[in-house]
Amino acid sequence: MRYRRRLRSRIVISFALFGLGLTALFAVATIYLRARLEDQLINNTLQRELKNFVDFKRDNPDPNAPWTMSVYDAQIVRAGRTATVPLAWQKFDSGVYDTEEIGREGKNRPYRLAVYKDADYWAYLRFDLSTQKLNERQLLTALCVAVLLFAIFSLVIGFWLSARVMSPVIDLARRVRAMSRSGKPELLKKHFADDEVGELASVLDDYSTRLTEIVQRDREFNADVSHELRTPLSVIASTTELLQGSPDLTDKLRERLKRIERAVRQSTELIDALLLLSRRERQAPTDGESTDVARVVEQVVDAQRPHLANKPVDVRIEIEQPLATAAPSSVVAVALSNLIGNAFKYTPSGEVIVTVGHGRVTVEDSGPGINAEDAEKLFERGVRGTTVGKGGGLGLAIVRRLCDLYGWTVSLAPRPQGGATATLEFGAQVYPS
Repeated sequence: MRYRRRLRSRIVISFALFGLGLTALFAVATIYLRARLEDQLINNTLQRELKNFVDFKRDNPDPNAPWTMSVYDAQIVRAGRTATVPLAWQKFDSGVYDTEEIGREGKNRPYRLAVYKDADYWAYLRFDLSTQKLNERQLLTALCVAVLLFAIFSLVIGFWLSARVMSPVIDLARRVRAMSRSGKPELLKKHFADDEVGELASVLDDYSTRLTEIVQRDREFNADVSHELRTPLSVIASTTELLQGSPDLTDKLRERLKRIERAVRQSTELIDALLLLSRRERQAPTDGESTDVARVVEQVVDAQRPHLANKPVDVRIEIEQPLATAAPSSVVAVALSNLIGNAFKYTPSGEVIVTVGHGRVTVEDSGPGINAEDAEKLFERGVRGTTVGKGGGLGLAIVRRLCDLYGWTVSLAPRPQGGATATLEFGAQVYPS
């Protein structure tokens, strides 16, 4: 929407500026040509009239011989006799000059004075420029009005033309928006002409078709994974449960069955979380109530203990405050399993402290720690820290995606006394337990 308005505005502004510049150029050219032609006409007229006046006086030496001109005031004297010549005129040599004198109404009036001097006569011809100046002002006013009218006209035409030009684009955007809202793909090319917009609609049709196929394959894959993986996991879980009920099991075998049971539960929770991520849908707990985070922490710690093996690591769970969140326990378990599991795996000795309360879960370990510059990069897919061994680097990326889905916040930081600290904040999704 913003791009469409910006494109239309550029069309309108360009058209308006074009019209304004064109009319302004026309006005400047008109003023220049008028002034040049008028000056040339006046100068030629003055010089011609003055020459004719001198010739008339040569042919008619009688000073009473009539000589009249409408806009001219002529005077001729014998060379060097300037008694009757105005003092302001006497300083000029032959040529044409612009002057100002007080007119009959007592105001300064512009004049153009032509002077002709030879050995016999000095002649003066004055031309009144008042009418010319008035005409120039009128012409300038008319041109300013014309420029303004042309600019307004260009602006109106620009809006009209931009609406016509942009109407197919607007229609295309409207159809794409409606298709996006309904979720039902529709071919767009048939609604548009064979032009640039039609070509864009055709490209969008191809992209929509490929995207629909990808989404359909993704949905089918998710459904297949959900069904094909849950079924054997259910079989393993039920078989393990039956085997644990056998009275002749040894303690070592019973412990192994418990590990299998924990692995099945973790796999089921991971499948649920990955399916939610693939569908980008936020799911509430199945029982309609909030999930007790402390209880999930205890389950995750118990499930991740095999990572400790026989390492001298002291594990403590500190419940500072009840904490619950409106998310399935499987999602919370997957997020915490990665954080707690990493702490167990990368701590050769020392302690791991899991603290619950105040809207967050904090996991502190005394392992090799992390570099501060690696803290944020570790949540990127395939990235691992410089202080750990080989691996895919996918666990923390999954945690970050789950946090983005549910509006949580996860962070890693070096621990001041050595090791690392992972924090999972539940934000607004926290409820009283």
